Amino acid sequence: MSKRPAVVVLSSLFPSSIQPGAGPFVRERMFRVGRRLPLCVVAPTPWFPFQDLLRRWRPHFRPGAPHYEQQQGLDVWYPRFFSVPSVLKRLDGLAMAVGAYPRLRALKRAGRLDLLDSHFGFPDGYAAVLLGRWLGVPVTITLRGTEARHAADPTLRPLLLKALLGADRVFAVADALKQVAVSIGVPAEKITVVGNGVDTVRFVPVDRDEARAALGLPANAPVLISVGGLVERKGFHRVIELLPRLRERWPGLIYLIVGGASAEGNNRPQLEQQVAQLGLHDTVRFLGSLPPDALKQPLSAADVFVLSTRNEGWANVFLEAMACGLPVVTTDVGGNREVVDRDSLGIVVPFDDAAALEAALDQALETPWDRTEIRRHAEDNAWDGRVDRLCQAFAEIAGRAGATGAADPQSSKV
Repeated sequence: MSKRPAVVVLSSLFPSSIQPGAGPFVRERMFRVGRRLPLCVVAPTPWFPFQDLLRRWRPHFRPGAPHYEQQQGLDVWYPRFFSVPSVLKRLDGLAMAVGAYPRLRALKRAGRLDLLDSHFGFPDGYAAVLLGRWLGVPVTITLRGTEARHAADPTLRPLLLKALLGADRVFAVADALKQVAVSIGVPAEKITVVGNGVDTVRFVPVDRDEARAALGLPANAPVLISVGGLVERKGFHRVIELLPRLRERWPGLIYLIVGGASAEGNNRPQLEQQVAQLGLHDTVRFLGSLPPDALKQPLSAADVFVLSTRNEGWANVFLEAMACGLPVVTTDVGGNREVVDRDSLGIVVPFDDAAALEAALDQALETPWDRTEIRRHAEDNAWDGRVDRLCQAFAEIAGRAGATGAADPQSSKV
């Protein structure tokens, strides 16, 4: 195939004007590919007839999405697929494929679909393999972090395995996710690890005193910062519970929380209640959601980045913090140790070990970090190299399919 392959991204987690915080990491990665290859997005949205009633009790439940948007000059469609909350999840892959099929068939007929690139193994990857078989196009799946949970689910594990075996290529954003796939029977040689990168032009240190003045922070206060969706998984509450003891050793300590509601939910009310119960109104500051271009200010104002997360694939925010010169304290889950891969970059502690987390924060606050080295690590992980590898792989996979006239039917068997 001599022409540049037309790539369609399939991901049920993708930002929109209604849910701007849903899957920005997918867009950040793939829109960079879209600067080099023809690309558009199909982002199936779960739906069932009574979800409007549920929103009366759960206002953030499935807020929906527009039918179509253009983002950064690229087309994004949001077809609906039938999905009942919390039940029959094993059918979500098939339902997603059926819901996305009309749009993808139209794109194939228009010459805009040479390769289908899906994100998350299930249900998205399972749906993509079905669609690839129906439409005769090769399929790639990117593992992003939910796969460990699905691999442990006796109902979803076989569906995840079928999806990964049926794809033409599997990418993983961290080696830890590759090992999850290998553990359930996927050949290691089928999986390529391509981590996420960082925009070292957007994320750059700014003057610390100016950043603190703009945020109304004392010039000499110890400052911790976390960035992420306000959901239980990210572990903001695990940091908050340590603050009373940390303040005894670090007077004037301030904890900045940047983030808002996400597709997983919104536990800000619970966090605010925790802050009130612990009497931490003068310590914890909720800055809300900030656009990417504005994040360098609070990151540059802080001393240490912390995220006591329960599960991650490859956390882009670690490299964003490092690009602003911040050491990272985080938990040993997913690919976290692959990002914070040496002691000069931060401290990795066991998950749900409050004593270890507290000790790590103490150590991080008192350590004279080489922030130039930390920034250099981020520069070594800029996006260009990652995108080069993805574009080359897409061209090879689509080229092989084009040479045979269709995707290998054996590679698309579900």
